[in-house]
Amino acid sequence: MEGRFDFSTHQSFRDAYEHSEPTVSHYVIDLSDTTYLDSSALGMLLLLRDHAGGDGARISIENCNSDVRRILSISNFEQLFSIR
Repeated sequence: MEGRFDFSTHQSFRDAYEHSEPTVSHYVIDLSDTTYLDSSALGMLLLLRDHAGGDGARISIENCNSDVRRILSISNFEQLFSIR
């Protein structure tokens, strides 16, 4: 994701995982170029988690800047995702 991860990116984000190979077992979300994320981005990550198998999902969120990491932390996303 580049720049703002918000509602304006929902269709491209959704297309990326819905059109992936059915054998994908691990998703990696690289947020190194993401400067901002909002509640709709958090919702999109939760939809990806459901798509990937819920509690059994293997999803890594990587390379977050401090602001993005703080939002993920406040939202308790460390309980649901591997954040590196």
